[in-house]
Amino acid sequence: MIKDKFHILSVIFSSLFLVISTQLYATSEPDWHFKGTAIEACSCPMFCQCYFNTNPALHNTEHGPKHFCKFNMAYMINKGHYGETDLKGVKFWVAGDLGDTWKDGEADWAILTFHPGTTEEQKAGVSTALSHIFPLKWKSFIVAEDANIDWVATEERAEAKLAGGASAHVILNKWQGIEGKTGVLSNIAYMGAPRNTGFKMMPNEVETWKLGDKAFEFHGTTGFMITIDMSSKDI
Repeated sequence: MIKDKFHILSVIFSSLFLVISTQLYATSEPDWHFKGTAIEACSCPMFCQCYFNTNPALHNTEHGPKHFCKFNMAYMINKGHYGETDLKGVKFWVAGDLGDTWKDGEADWAILTFHPGTTEEQKAGVSTALSHIFPLKWKSFIVAEDANIDWVATEERAEAKLAGGASAHVILNKWQGIEGKTGVLSNIAYMGAPRNTGFKMMPNEVETWKLGDKAFEFHGTTGFMITIDMSSKDI
């Protein structure tokens, strides 16, 4: 009799566990994969010390010495998905500033802009991936109105424009390594992404953000191209 009661309770608890697990799975984020290439530049001298420290480079400003890393990232997704949504070909731009330190996991500001025609499902997929690729808390994070993104890259030169260059502009030129090939920094982590192809050294000719009170412009500072790869299975 007692054995039968325990058997019945076991079946009941097993059934409840199955129902709860199914509900949790149904409300969890879709499976996703992100493999994209960035044309990226920042205000740090070549090469950006942010990949080795929790403080950006020190700059002399009109208000005195200050640490900051003001950046532009123009991304093209080579391959990816968010659930059943294909992410291949999606272009987006992230501009921002890491601030004076991110030792506490907090950065200053970032603005995300998508190319026109990007669907809401694709935007959700990119936003989800970015939250894990850049596992930071932002004091200010804004998704701006869609704007045209021009993205062209060769072994010699890379150029990206936001709104035809009216909002932001990045030009990179190859740093010649051995045998005339582009110099590459390998086996260094790119934020939270577990895999990358290495940092192709391409100092910027210009990197500028032209909107609002956060506008900035730098010449000859850090620039590189990199392809990163991450999926929901990596979390």
